[in-house]
Amino acid sequence: MPFTQISLKKGKPPEYRRALMEQIYLAMRESIAIPENDRFATITELEPENFNNSGSYADIDRSEDVVFIQITLNAGRSTEKKKALYAAIANRLKEDPGVRPEDVVISLIEVATEDWSLGNGLAQYA
Repeated sequence: MPFTQISLKKGKPPEYRRALMEQIYLAMRESIAIPENDRFATITELEPENFNNSGSYADIDRSEDVVFIQITLNAGRSTEKKKALYAAIANRLKEDPGVRPEDVVISLIEVATEDWSLGNGLAQYA
């Protein structure tokens, strides 16, 4: 059950934001085989003064349209699976809603299965 948090500069239309969530979900389905309808995501829009993309850090020239993606998911996927996920997200977001691959910044937070509660105060995966 990945939980995706997306942060971007304020001002994009609802269709753009919906496309971000949908394309990231589809990328996770195809690259790391998350279950169908496993859709847990939020978007945070930030005022320009609360947003810093570090410009050209790591020799990548980012624009002001950077999208930060943080995915919390169960630990244990291989480096190859993670690389496939990063590529799938960047490729899908390039197609829809049109995010430059240079502007896609992704981080993963891996947790143990017992670190989730999906509701009702239960640890469903423990």
